[in-house]
Amino acid sequence: MIRLRDLFAVVILFGIYSLMTAALFMDLDAVDVAFTEAAVGAGITTVLMLSTLRLTSRWENSPAHSPVLPLVVVSITGAALIYATLDAPLLGDPAAPAHQHVAPRYIQQGPVEVGMPNMVTAVLASYRGYDTFGETFVIFTAGIAVLLLLGIRQPQPHPRPRRAAIGDQIVLRVVVKLLIPLILLYALYVQIHGDYGAGGGFQAGVIFATGLVLYDLVFGEDCARLVVPAPWLPRLASLGVLLYGGVGIVSLLSGRPFLDYSALSHDPVHGQHMGVLLVELGVGITVFSIILAIYYALSGRKVRV
Repeated sequence: MIRLRDLFAVVILFGIYSLMTAALFMDLDAVDVAFTEAAVGAGITTVLMLSTLRLTSRWENSPAHSPVLPLVVVSITGAALIYATLDAPLLGDPAAPAHQHVAPRYIQQGPVEVGMPNMVTAVLASYRGYDTFGETFVIFTAGIAVLLLLGIRQPQPHPRPRRAAIGDQIVLRVVVKLLIPLILLYALYVQIHGDYGAGGGFQAGVIFATGLVLYDLVFGEDCARLVVPAPWLPRLASLGVLLYGGVGIVSLLSGRPFLDYSALSHDPVHGQHMGVLLVELGVGITVFSIILAIYYALSGRKVRV
């Protein structure tokens, strides 16, 4: 990927690399991380990169400067990172601090305090709920920044729907008509079932957006924007962030700390379940809206000739 000048090949290789990384995470029993890497790295990121490539050129221009200085900077940075890992514990070391203090606390108290079989969701949405709220806000801010730079161009009305990006493929249209309902249904399953298995709002939002992107590619931009109009997306993204933050405000008004879900019900465990469900819904709405908005912003621009 470093040496290639064919940017299309680079994007495809990045997608393959992400898929291999997801397989590595699966081998390490990090199912939620593997799920995210497969959906984001190998899935929607590849589509967004190809959409960006559509606006530029397939071939990278030869650099006008000498590669010596970038090589020196990368070498120094890499050496510093490698030096920093020398103090890190070995993979799987039972004496590592994380295995002595942090992980046992979650393993022992998580089922009692949060009551969720999926420990990853319990940690991310409850114990680290404030941090996850910050990550959601970062996604929202990044999406708004992209929209400010590119904007979402509303396509001009045409008497007939414009041709899809991949052409008029009858077989592909029939297959996609069968697949899209299953993709959206699976996204809902991942959203709701994140308390009990791999998944959650982030993965569900990406999968839901992927279904709409597939619909756009096969049936055309006009049809996709009739299903989910572009002006809805910034409002939906704001709604997701407000939903997440609103749960914290309710906790504060109840005399509890910010994002303490125990305040949502007389039973603390029930309150945890309700709070996690609401904040994961906010994450899913925000992620879906931002990804689709970025795709609309890229696909709506004129192709460079």
